[in-house]
Amino acid sequence: MPVLLEMREISKVFPGVRALDRVDLSVEQGEIHAICGENGAGKSTLMKVLSGVYPQGSYDGEIRFDGEVLHLKGIRDSEARGIIIIHQELALVPLLSIAENLFLGNEVARGQVINWPETFQRTERLLAKVGLKDAPTTKVEKLGVGKQQLIEIAKALAKDVRLLILDEPTAALQENDSQKLLDLMLELKAQGVTQIIISHKLNEISRVADRITVIRDGATVSTLNRAEITEDRIIRDMVGRDMAHRYPDREPKIGEVLMEVRDWNVWHPDQAGRQVIKRAGFTVRKGEIVGIAGLMGTGRTELAMSLFGRSYGRNISGEVLIGGKPADTSTVARAIDAGLAYVTEDRKALGLVLEEPISRNITLANLAGVAMRGILDKRRETRVAESYRKQMSIRTPGVHQKAVNLSGGNQQKVVLSKWLFTDPQVLILDEPTRGIDVGAKFEIYNIMNQLAEMGKAVVMISSEMPELLGMCDRIYVMNEGRIVGELPRGKASQEAIMALILKDSGKAA
Repeated sequence: MPVLLEMREISKVFPGVRALDRVDLSVEQGEIHAICGENGAGKSTLMKVLSGVYPQGSYDGEIRFDGEVLHLKGIRDSEARGIIIIHQELALVPLLSIAENLFLGNEVARGQVINWPETFQRTERLLAKVGLKDAPTTKVEKLGVGKQQLIEIAKALAKDVRLLILDEPTAALQENDSQKLLDLMLELKAQGVTQIIISHKLNEISRVADRITVIRDGATVSTLNRAEITEDRIIRDMVGRDMAHRYPDREPKIGEVLMEVRDWNVWHPDQAGRQVIKRAGFTVRKGEIVGIAGLMGTGRTELAMSLFGRSYGRNISGEVLIGGKPADTSTVARAIDAGLAYVTEDRKALGLVLEEPISRNITLANLAGVAMRGILDKRRETRVAESYRKQMSIRTPGVHQKAVNLSGGNQQKVVLSKWLFTDPQVLILDEPTRGIDVGAKFEIYNIMNQLAEMGKAVVMISSEMPELLGMCDRIYVMNEGRIVGELPRGKASQEAIMALILKDSGKAA
């Protein structure tokens, strides 16, 4: 296959950080090329160089596209060459229609007047290409994340894409939507569209990629052909060592019941008459890691948020006991005082203040811990943040850097640090490893084990069943807002979990 893209000795430096160190990348015409690496390895930075987000002059090295040297001054220059990037954070305007989003900045017009009939016709053709049947006039805010991701691809097709870059395209998608997206990538490949995918989901990469380039610490480590691709090889190249065990060993020391939830009921905040959580009850003991499994939309996150200060829902009823005594969790502040902490599944929107420094994010849930007579002591705040930076191995030049500049894995460690600084008795982790690499996952698993070793109780919500099976002492299974079963570690398996879900669904039917 002829080479479509060559990036030679690309280097990029930020204040105090060398993000890219003479990276080489070669992509052939018509292939799907995956880029793998730990969080902070430089994957997204490399793609921002390629797409003009970081213009010529802000980096060293050379980019050749179709044999010509590129001099990109911005995104418009790269798009004019057919290089389109779809970022992990989708760039759609929620209040505009699908058609308006597809042609925003690229309007179909005669003179200064938009030609709406032709716009709608083109929109329908593009939506058909990505497998969507929604009307062009549908507002994007009415659509799920899976459909929005497909609209981003349709938007790229509207610009005559030649090289499509997808940055973590399935990170926020359900299993079915992920499979549809991967199928679409293979269809686009058959149509001659060259693609680059950045992903932490190694099984998905193995399914669609023709070749993989692994980046570690800002440098190219290897490029593997399809015949060489195995998860063990990718992991070894990503982290620089063999990982014989995906989950760290642990000898459980389980004590008495630390938290008990009884007869918990939650109603939807907006839809009258819709009960989201139905008479849920569970326990978690000192030194125990308890998992909550279930399909997407079964109420796992709603259960966690409603327990933590009633952050979700209305007409909430039921009882929470911590240490055998009734606990007041009616507000977030009271939940924290009762010894509860909740690491949200959406760290960027709900877990962090991205434009604030790491130090402030770490201390935000316990400002009293860094105050003297009600006045914030910034020196103490810095000392606390530095302590967590070392303890959690947060990769950053300093704690005064803004949280927005950190990789996903390091952002997650900051969120964990924030809640550990409140000294919780029970820590609820909602999708704690979503969108982070295998190395950072292992570090977070170690932190969970350390908390259990200290006698804390950990509740883990995860969509990855192998993760639950590898980390948890017991697993509760949820379906349609109810807890429908409980499995001890020795009897837990993916088949057993699905059997409980299907059995309950059959009863409901």
